[in-house]
Amino acid sequence: MSEIVKLRNVTKSYKIGERELLALDHVDLSIEEGQMAVILGPSGAGKSTLLNLIGGMDTPTGGEVLVRGEDISRYDENRLSDYRAKNVGFIFQFYNILPSLTVLENVELVADIVKDPVDPRKALEAVGLSEHLDQFPGQLSGGEQQRVSIARAVAKNSPLLLCDEPTGALDSVTGAEVLKLLKNRCLEGGNTVIIVTHNSMIADIADTVIRVKNGKIESVEHNPEPMSIDEVKW
Repeated sequence: MSEIVKLRNVTKSYKIGERELLALDHVDLSIEEGQMAVILGPSGAGKSTLLNLIGGMDTPTGGEVLVRGEDISRYDENRLSDYRAKNVGFIFQFYNILPSLTVLENVELVADIVKDPVDPRKALEAVGLSEHLDQFPGQLSGGEQQRVSIARAVAKNSPLLLCDEPTGALDSVTGAEVLKLLKNRCLEGGNTVIIVTHNSMIADIADTVIRVKNGKIESVEHNPEPMSIDEVKW
C-alpha cells in the first residue's frame, strides 16, 4: 500500500489571550491508503486538531502536511477549498445535514459540487436509506441521520473520509452499524477512513491505531488482523 497522509514535524499553537496553547507538538505520522485508522486520546490531546489539519480546515504553525505527496500546509485558502471539495468527505458527530432538505436533496447538494460523484441514490442505497429519499431529517432516527451524512460523504467519492466521533451520539447497536458502513468503504470503496474517538473499543476493528496525548503521538500500532465489527462486544 502507498502512503496517502504524512505529517512531518508538525506543530500547531493557538493564541488564547496572552497565552499560547500548543495543541500539536512536533508530530510525525503516516497513514496508508485504503486503511481504517483510529486516533485515540483524551479530550484536549490534539485529536481533532490532527483531523482538521489533514482535512485542510486548518493550517499548521510549523511542519508539513502531505496528502499524496502534496504539501497542503502551503496552500492558500482557494487551493485548500479546492482540496477539501475534491479529496475529503467529512462525517461529524452531529450529522450537519440541512433540516429543510429531504434525504435525497442533502446528498445531491454535495454531489453537485464535485467532478465525479457517486450517484446520490446509489450512495443512499449503500447505507440502507432507499426507502427514505423523500423524508426530512426530522423524520429520521439519529442513526438514520448519521447514515445520511455518510451517504453524503460517499457521494463525494473522496479518497479521504474524516470522521470526528461519528458514533458519539448513537446507541451501541446503531454505532456498530455505522462503523460497519465505514469499514466497508475501505474494503469495497477503496477509501481511507480516519476516525477520531474516545472509544477505545473501536481500536479493535482498525488497521492502524494512533494514540495521542498532550499534543504528541504516544504510539502507533498496526493491526495485521483487525476484528470484524460483529466480533466486538459493544
